[in-house]
Amino acid sequence: MANLIEPRILKGFRDFLPAGEIERRSLVERIEAVFRMYGFVPIDTPALEYAEILLGKGGGETEKQIYRFTDHGGRDVALRFDLTVPFARFVAEHREELPLPFKRYHIAKVWRGENTQRGRYREFTQCDFDILGSESPAADFEILLVMHNTLKALDAGDVTIRMNHRGLFNRFIARLSLQDKSAEVLRTVDKLAKLGRDATEESLRELAGGERAGEILRFIEARGSFEETLETVTGAAGGECPESERLRLIRSFMVDTGIAGSFVLDPSITRGLDYYTGVVFETFLNALPEIGSVCSGGRYDNLAGLYSREKLTGVGSSIGLDRLIAALESLGKAGGRSTYVKAAIVCVDEADGGAYQVLAERFRERGVPCEVFPEAKKLTQQFVLAEKKGAQWVVIPGEKPAESPLTLRELKTRQDRKDLSFEEAAAILSR
Repeated sequence: MANLIEPRILKGFRDFLPAGEIERRSLVERIEAVFRMYGFVPIDTPALEYAEILLGKGGGETEKQIYRFTDHGGRDVALRFDLTVPFARFVAEHREELPLPFKRYHIAKVWRGENTQRGRYREFTQCDFDILGSESPAADFEILLVMHNTLKALDAGDVTIRMNHRGLFNRFIARLSLQDKSAEVLRTVDKLAKLGRDATEESLRELAGGERAGEILRFIEARGSFEETLETVTGAAGGECPESERLRLIRSFMVDTGIAGSFVLDPSITRGLDYYTGVVFETFLNALPEIGSVCSGGRYDNLAGLYSREKLTGVGSSIGLDRLIAALESLGKAGGRSTYVKAAIVCVDEADGGAYQVLAERFRERGVPCEVFPEAKKLTQQFVLAEKKGAQWVVIPGEKPAESPLTLRELKTRQDRKDLSFEEAAAILSR
């Protein structure tokens, strides 16, 4: 016994028991259904990439969080930290095979060595969706519309999608003659919600000096209606410009589709990753804002530029599945289906194992998921097992399973329905 290895997993990583994994997959199925309704198609990429591919444009804190190592062949490799950078590499390699605009979705695990907290892990699942090859504001708006309607389909309650335009913010930074420090300023502002106003102001003072730090804070704290805030920040950035015009047009699309009430123009939303250049956005559940953004993204006008000479514009968003599940659990909106099996066929005689499977196949052909128990234990033991597996019904075959009348027991009520033909039993189980 001294040679036994203690079973354990790394901090920030998790196992998923069947009930939890079924819940996750059910949510993914609903998310995919929305994506497909808008014409998005699935792709996949390797979990492991050359480190230079992933590090080329991540920027900021992400580079410190990446899982990077030398493999057995002496190659410098890393686990993907998001799905957007691998997508850029994917596009550069397969450009000639992709019709533009190309609308993709990718649901997969990513890895970041960051501090763990509720809804935030080191191995987690992202649900990304992007429109590549279109500079139109209509593409920006479609991503926002899909974000809104996906969360609606998940019954996540009322949401607030906070958005901004990196280009407008950059114009403001240029007016302060801080172009050479724009990346640092953006990352500092991006941490406002995490660090608080005082710590953010202190960091900005170190970067830009006291007077300009005050101007930046006034800019990012501008509040009012969408239109009022847009007027304020447009003036601070130097007046009307293509970026402010784009925001006005996107706002008109929101009004046209009746979803304007879910969107707020928030100048403090900057997104910390370097590749964003245009509209950026983050989504918060109104009933649980403290859990942070559950869906975020933005426009990147030359993400594939590191890997291709062709300039390809794009806009996309990512749903953090694990954080969203944590939020739904806190709101009491998770915990739906916990099993795929609707009925269990008990074993009366192990010699009839083949006949039980024939009976099960007939139920499955009617769309009834069912399981056949392999051992002829006491019926009460098999009833208990069926309940543990989440089945609603138990099928008790007769002496000749394919011919004899069947008995159905409803486990919730403990009531039996006896002497049923297969057709009668199938009709009950199919309801």
